[in-house]
Amino acid sequence: MDSSLQSWGAGTLHLDDQAFLDAFEACTLPGDLFNHADHIRLARIYILRLGGRAADAAAMAIRRYADHLGATTKYHETITRAWMILVSRAVADHPAESFPAFAAAHPQLFDKDVLKLYYSKALLVSEEARHSWLPPDLAPIP
Repeated sequence: MDSSLQSWGAGTLHLDDQAFLDAFEACTLPGDLFNHADHIRLARIYILRLGGRAADAAAMAIRRYADHLGATTKYHETITRAWMILVSRAVADHPAESFPAFAAAHPQLFDKDVLKLYYSKALLVSEEARHSWLPPDLAPIP
């Protein structure tokens, strides 16, 4: 297992992309295995497979997974969609790489604080941002 991905919290590298996606969508993936790096991996898989429909599909799947885990208040629309934009731009640069190679090429995606470059804390903690997509208030997402 790639040690940098382990340090970023990827708990699912023992699964190939299809097995990971199947377990996630079936809600059989244990919640303690689904960390930030796994969110990035999931976003990348949806983007590669669904293109322009990826954000909607990922949002629906993440909401369903959170609900299954009893974490109904954890889903955040603005954060989910902002990350989908960031991952989509990175996928456009490196679409055919393995996930570990993609991760190595885009370490900024594994910094959970990267959204602070684009969003104020006040906006991200708002109920409106939690339930609806809001564009960045500090800087545009590149």
